[in-house]
Amino acid sequence: MRTTRGIATTPIIAGLTLVVGLAGGALLMRPDRSTSVLDPVTTHGEWVKFANAKGDSVRAYVAYPERKDKAPTVIVIHEIFGLTDWEPTMGDHFAAQGYIAVVPDLLSSRWGTSPATADSGRKLVALLTPDGVNADLDAAYRYVNALPAARKERTGVIGFCWGGGTVWRYASANPKLKAAVVCYGPLADTALLKTVKAPVLGVYGENDMRVNATTPDIQRILAAQGTPFSSDSYPGTGHGFLKPGRKGAGTPEAARALSNIDAFFAQQLEKK
Repeated sequence: MRTTRGIATTPIIAGLTLVVGLAGGALLMRPDRSTSVLDPVTTHGEWVKFANAKGDSVRAYVAYPERKDKAPTVIVIHEIFGLTDWEPTMGDHFAAQGYIAVVPDLLSSRWGTSPATADSGRKLVALLTPDGVNADLDAAYRYVNALPAARKERTGVIGFCWGGGTVWRYASANPKLKAAVVCYGPLADTALLKTVKAPVLGVYGENDMRVNATTPDIQRILAAQGTPFSSDSYPGTGHGFLKPGRKGAGTPEAARALSNIDAFFAQQLEKK
């Protein structure tokens, strides 16, 4: 027991004080047992587990919107560092836009959870196989489309950095997707584009030529096969600029990019 200003504070009262202090946000337990306060755009977020085709368990964060009808769905793919505190806040953002968002930890089916450090996460992501990642994303797709509140097969996907590159691969593998957003994600092989059916939005940082150099070929190939593709390069931004701490994050250009993403999903996923 400790005393503050003459008032005895027990551990229970201290815990209640913490809860009150977090009012307006959600206290979320990450897979690595740390906690973070998410943006208070939805109070309907939860951690779930579902099995992939091999029976391995995939852990994911799911955020629900408040709407009176069934909701389209969005799969959110994390960066190369594994699932961090930030990606669930993006799930909450898309829930606030009216979608059920699922944010799978793509390291969880093999290692149980993403590690706490970025370097460790990057090393584990390097050990993943494309087929294994697609299997976990297929599991996320099946899970979210089986939810009673979901509008069946009105699913979009968005990914960031490594996750953006993974969007290309998954859009190539899953023709049922209705929208795909690639946020500064490198394309591993132009052959993947041949089977991309969903309309694609590309979001790129101006100072990211490593990734941006591929966009003319992407535009040419997708246009030739009739797959809708639109993209923009946002002035003053660099790679990863939608995430706090990166060049261009928190600027009007980052806000414009997110607004364009929201408009794209609304156009593609809200169709009856």
